[in-house]
Amino acid sequence: MKVSRGLPRRPVRPPPVLTIGNFDGQHIGHRHLLASVVRHAREQRGTPMALTFDPHPVVTLNPGAAFQCLTSPSEKLAWLEARGIEHLVVLEFSKAFAALSPEEFVFSILRDGLGIQALFVGERFVFGKDRAGTVETLRRLAAAAGFRVRVVKPVRCGDNVVSSTRIREFVRRGEMEQAEAYLGRPYALAGAVVAGARRGCALGYPTANVRPPDGRVLPPDGVYATTMVWRDKAWPSVSYVGTRPTFGGGERLLEVHVLDGDGPAYGEWITVRFAKYLRGDETFEDAGRLAARIEEDVQSARRVLAGADAGVRHGEV
Repeated sequence: MKVSRGLPRRPVRPPPVLTIGNFDGQHIGHRHLLASVVRHAREQRGTPMALTFDPHPVVTLNPGAAFQCLTSPSEKLAWLEARGIEHLVVLEFSKAFAALSPEEFVFSILRDGLGIQALFVGERFVFGKDRAGTVETLRRLAAAAGFRVRVVKPVRCGDNVVSSTRIREFVRRGEMEQAEAYLGRPYALAGAVVAGARRGCALGYPTANVRPPDGRVLPPDGVYATTMVWRDKAWPSVSYVGTRPTFGGGERLLEVHVLDGDGPAYGEWITVRFAKYLRGDETFEDAGRLAARIEEDVQSARRVLAGADAGVRHGEV
């Protein structure tokens, strides 16, 4: 996949079939939208293209807000490429860009800058200064600019429209099954294994410790049934997110205990997929009571993961 930081210097050929979005989380709604773009591009012999922004518009429009993402930039790029996007354009979402009128955006960016033949958007798409442009505005301006607009109906999960905002809420509340339903896969965090205090080893439950990635949505402190992906294999595991209050607290870490087998060494890269929130964080009177509670957590995780796909147990990713 080709990535352009800023508008391409030369016209893209064949002319692009475009969609626009932040694509944070890459949920089932995004998947449906991108499938429509790729299918149409193939039918019309165009280039399937996506336009996204850096930083996220919330960071520019609300500089005091603490915004957290569901996926990292590298994960977003890999996912867009896997979905069939051949050209990604990343534009800086600056205050000047946010001040563009709907007309300026359509004619300067979409027509003159990208030369698109078609644009796919959702029903709630808005654009331009103060979000003044609507789908109806877009249709009117596109007719004058010479490209077609295709409006894709939203994907629903139950009675609700699938959205990144809703998924962030699920993760922050520990509703991991709901997040998985909207994402189409378990919510996951990744990182390199770092040295810990080795208390897990002393308790009989060694862990691989990962610092939660900066700027990512984190589930609540507590214990989870998880799957650890390491060296292209998935391992059943139980994980803890928190500061270890029984031992006086400290840095917030993601600690992963592999249920059957040895864990990864320091420096190894792992991905942790969250299946179910088992319990909140607790403070125990002594290490013995903590160890007994961890054994209960291990058994709970086994029961949860036993109901998951067989691929969870040492299966290929």
